Amino acid sequence: RLLPQPFRLVQVATGKTDAHGTPEVMVLVTNRLDLDADLDALAYRYRWAVELFFRWLKCILGCRHLLANSHKGVKIQVYLAIIASLLISLWVGRKPTVRTLEMLQFYFTGWATEEELMAHLANLKPLAK
Repeated sequence: RLLPQPFRLVQVATGKTDAHGTPEVMVLVTNRLDLDADLDALAYRYRWAVELFFRWLKCILGCRHLLANSHKGVKIQVYLAIIASLLISLWVGRKPTVRTLEMLQFYFTGWATEEELMAHLANLKPLAK
């Protein structure tokens, strides 16, 4: 026995098809033998949503390093990042990208002019409805 506990493979249909029209299947490995396959797939989707949120927080909003050591300080940093993202989304009309955040930082530090900022914002593609 290689593993100290049993596990099982769960195959989940992703709802997508490949270039040949074959449905794509995702294979999950789990040690939760008490759950149905549907619940395992749902738990994976929720975990993946959390991973994507933290990736967005770290990569897009620039929260790679925590500025505080306390629980309250971390909470404030996350709230400020989310509020900043929402304000930028309202102002720009689309979700913020790393380049848009960089351009705003350049503008606020005096490294970019208002004309350069407006040119950057004018070049952004509008949100698809």
